[in-house]
Amino acid sequence: MTEERDSIRITIQTRYLPEQSQPSQKKFVFAYTITILNEGDETAQLISRRWKITDANSEIQEVAGIGVVGEQPILAPGEEYTYTSGSVLETETGTMEGSYQMRNDSGDLFDVAIPAFALVPPHRLH
Repeated sequence: MTEERDSIRITIQTRYLPEQSQPSQKKFVFAYTITILNEGDETAQLISRRWKITDANSEIQEVAGIGVVGEQPILAPGEEYTYTSGSVLETETGTMEGSYQMRNDSGDLFDVAIPAFALVPPHRLH
Protein backbone atom coordinates (compact mmCIF):
# COMPACT_ATOMS: atom_id res chain seq x y z
CA MET A 1 0.00 0.00 0.00
CA THR A 2 1.33 3.47 -0.86
CA GLU A 3 0.00 6.89 0.03
CA GLU A 4 1.43 10.22 -1.08
CA ARG A 5 0.85 13.55 0.66
CA ASP A 6 2.88 16.75 0.31
CA SER A 7 5.35 14.92 -1.95
CA ILE A 8 6.06 12.33 0.76
CA ARG A 9 5.35 8.73 -0.26
CA ILE A 10 4.71 6.12 2.44
CA THR A 11 5.06 2.39 1.68
CA ILE A 12 4.06 -0.19 4.31
CA GLN A 13 4.75 -3.92 4.65
CA THR A 14 3.43 -5.96 7.58
CA ARG A 15 4.14 -9.41 8.93
CA TYR A 16 2.80 -11.56 11.74
CA LEU A 17 5.40 -12.83 14.26
CA PRO A 18 4.15 -16.25 15.43
CA GLU A 19 7.34 -16.90 17.42
CA GLN A 20 6.60 -13.88 19.65
CA SER A 21 2.82 -14.31 19.78
CA GLN A 22 0.92 -16.23 22.46
CA PRO A 23 -2.64 -16.71 21.18
CA SER A 24 -3.75 -18.54 24.33
CA GLN A 25 -2.86 -15.38 26.27
CA LYS A 26 -4.42 -13.01 23.72
CA LYS A 27 -1.06 -11.72 22.52
CA PHE A 28 -0.65 -11.31 18.76
CA VAL A 29 2.57 -9.63 17.65
CA PHE A 30 3.05 -7.88 14.31
CA ALA A 31 5.97 -6.07 12.71
CA TYR A 32 5.58 -3.33 10.15
CA THR A 33 8.25 -1.88 7.90
CA ILE A 34 7.68 1.62 6.60
CA THR A 35 9.60 3.40 3.87
CA ILE A 36 9.29 7.18 3.68
CA LEU A 37 10.34 8.70 0.34
CA ASN A 38 10.72 12.44 -0.20
CA GLU A 39 9.53 13.11 -3.76
CA GLY A 40 9.38 16.88 -3.20
CA ASP A 41 11.78 19.72 -3.94
CA GLU A 42 12.56 20.55 -0.30
CA THR A 43 14.27 18.67 2.48
CA ALA A 44 11.80 17.34 5.05
CA GLN A 45 12.39 16.13 8.60
CA LEU A 46 10.11 13.71 10.42
CA ILE A 47 9.30 15.35 13.75
CA SER A 48 6.68 13.11 15.36
CA ARG A 49 4.21 10.31 14.79
CA ARG A 50 0.66 9.52 15.82
CA TRP A 51 -0.96 6.06 15.54
CA LYS A 52 -4.46 4.74 16.07
CA ILE A 53 -4.35 0.95 16.51
CA THR A 54 -7.69 -0.86 16.49
CA ASP A 55 -8.16 -4.54 17.27
CA ALA A 56 -11.00 -6.84 16.14
CA ASN A 57 -12.99 -5.95 19.28
CA SER A 58 -12.87 -2.25 18.30
CA GLU A 59 -10.53 -1.55 21.22
CA ILE A 60 -8.36 1.44 20.32
CA GLN A 61 -4.81 2.24 21.39
CA GLU A 62 -3.46 5.68 20.56
CA VAL A 63 0.28 6.18 20.40
CA ALA A 64 2.06 9.48 19.85
CA GLY A 65 5.65 10.52 20.25
CA ILE A 66 8.73 12.21 18.92
CA GLY A 67 10.31 10.65 15.83
CA VAL A 68 10.24 6.97 14.91
CA VAL A 69 12.37 4.23 16.54
CA GLY A 70 14.27 6.96 18.40
CA GLU A 71 15.16 8.95 15.28
CA GLN A 72 13.98 12.10 13.52
CA PRO A 73 15.26 11.42 10.02
CA ILE A 74 16.01 14.25 7.59
CA LEU A 75 15.22 13.42 3.98
CA ALA A 76 16.67 15.49 1.14
CA PRO A 77 14.75 15.44 -2.13
CA GLY A 78 14.88 11.91 -3.55
CA GLU A 79 16.03 10.32 -0.28
CA GLU A 80 14.20 7.60 1.59
CA TYR A 81 14.23 6.25 5.13
CA THR A 82 13.11 2.76 6.14
CA TYR A 83 12.43 1.49 9.64
CA THR A 84 10.74 -1.47 11.29
CA SER A 85 8.64 -1.36 14.43
CA GLY A 86 5.92 -3.49 15.96
CA SER A 87 2.51 -3.67 17.53
CA VAL A 88 0.86 -6.11 19.93
CA LEU A 89 -2.87 -6.83 19.71
CA GLU A 90 -5.21 -8.77 21.98
CA THR A 91 -7.03 -10.12 18.91
CA GLU A 92 -5.75 -12.00 15.89
CA THR A 93 -6.47 -9.15 13.50
CA GLY A 94 -6.56 -5.37 13.58
CA THR A 95 -5.71 -2.17 11.76
CA MET A 96 -3.35 0.76 12.14
CA GLU A 97 -3.55 4.26 10.75
CA GLY A 98 -1.97 7.54 11.63
CA SER A 99 0.19 10.44 10.54
CA TYR A 100 3.69 11.86 10.61
CA GLN A 101 4.34 15.49 11.39
CA MET A 102 7.08 16.77 9.12
CA ARG A 103 9.00 20.06 8.87
CA ASN A 104 10.31 21.44 5.58
CA ASP A 105 13.34 23.68 4.88
CA SER A 106 11.23 26.78 5.48
CA GLY A 107 10.33 25.58 8.98
CA ASP A 108 6.71 24.92 8.01
CA LEU A 109 5.07 21.92 9.66
CA PHE A 110 2.83 19.59 7.67
CA ASP A 111 1.14 16.26 8.29
CA VAL A 112 1.52 13.18 6.14
CA ALA A 113 -1.48 10.86 6.49
CA ILE A 114 -0.84 7.14 6.84
CA PRO A 115 -3.95 5.34 5.60
CA ALA A 116 -5.32 2.34 7.49
CA PHE A 117 -3.48 -0.93 6.90
CA ALA A 118 -4.37 -4.41 8.12
CA LEU A 119 -2.56 -6.53 10.70
CA VAL A 120 -3.55 -10.06 9.72
CA PRO A 121 -1.76 -13.43 10.13
CA PRO A 122 -1.21 -15.27 6.81
CA HIS A 123 -3.59 -18.11 7.76
CA ARG A 124 -6.44 -15.55 8.00
CA LEU A 125 -5.98 -14.31 4.44
CA HIS A 126 -8.22 -15.78 1.75
